[in-house]
Amino acid sequence: MVAIEPARVPYGAFGRLPVALSDALAAAQGRRMSLPGTPRAIVIFHPLQWPLARALLARWPDAELWYGRWDRYERAYDASPRMRERLEALHAEAAERAALIFVASDALAELEREAGREAELVGLAAGSFPAPDPEAAVIAVSLGHLGHRVDWALLRAVAERMPELVVLLVGEAHPDELRDDPDFAACRQLDNLLWLGRRSDAEAARLILCADCGIVAFKVEPFNDAAIPYRILKAARLGRRTITPPLAGVLTWERAVVRAAGPDEWVRALRAEAGRRTAPDRELRAWALEQTAARVNLPLWQRLDALGIETGPARVVA
Repeated sequence: MVAIEPARVPYGAFGRLPVALSDALAAAQGRRMSLPGTPRAIVIFHPLQWPLARALLARWPDAELWYGRWDRYERAYDASPRMRERLEALHAEAAERAALIFVASDALAELEREAGREAELVGLAAGSFPAPDPEAAVIAVSLGHLGHRVDWALLRAVAERMPELVVLLVGEAHPDELRDDPDFAACRQLDNLLWLGRRSDAEAARLILCADCGIVAFKVEPFNDAAIPYRILKAARLGRRTITPPLAGVLTWERAVVRAAGPDEWVRALRAEAGRRTAPDRELRAWALEQTAARVNLPLWQRLDALGIETGPARVVA
C-alpha cells in the first residue's frame, strides 16, 4: 500500500485549469511518478484525483481503478457552479471506469444504483479514536488562575493515577510563573487535563453542569491556608461539592467541600463524586443559593445603620 501525496501542483488545479491543460499536467505527473513496484489497483477518493489516476492507468493498463466515495463531492457547497459542473463530469468518468466503487453510506450506494452502477458499502471505522469508559468517567472542573498557587505535582499525580478522570481547566494559564516547574509542563501534556482558557460566567456555569465536582488544587501553604476560594460557592450553586487539600479556610463552607490529603485521598474523593452531574445535591444547591449579597453582608449593613447611614433597600435580607 503506497499513499501518493499531492504534487506541488495540488489536485484542485485539475478542476480549475482548462481541460486540455489539466490533462497534460496530470499526464506529466503520471510519467514522472516513481512507484516501488507494479500497481495492481489505483485508489482515488475524490473526482479531482481522476486525471492523475487516468494518467497512471495509461502507464499500467492492467491495474484496477477503485473509487471510494465518503461524500457527494460533486455537490460541494463551497464549489462554484463552474467547478460543480467539472466535478460532475470527472465523477461520471471515474465511476464508469472504476472496477470497484466503495461507499460509506447506504444513501451513496443508492445514488450509484440509480446511475446504473453497483457499489460496495464499506462504511467508516474509528479504531484509532480513544474510547474512555463513559460509565467510569469522573469529570471535575477548576475555575480561576492557573499559575503558582496550584499544586501541579498533586494534580499531575491524580491525573496519572486516574485515566478515567477529565479535568476542565477554566481560566488563564500562566506559564511565565512556572518556567522551571516540571509538573506544570507534564500537566500541559496530559490528555485528561483540558485547558479551556478564560470563559464568561455564563459559559463557566454550563461547564460546571458538565462536571461531577469542582476542584481547588492549591498548595498547602500559609498564603492559601486561610483563603476561601470563591469557586467553591459557584460550584455549590449548581449542586456540586469541591475537592480541596486540607486547607483551613475552606471549612467556612464545610458542607460544600471534601478535604483530601495527597493523591490517593484525592482519587478516592473524586471517584466518590462520580455521577453527580446527573444527580446534583439539591440541599447543597439550596444552601448556596441562599448566600446572597444582602444576607452575607448583613453585619456590614447593620454597622452602617449604627453609624446612622441610610442604606435603603440594600438592607433587605434576600
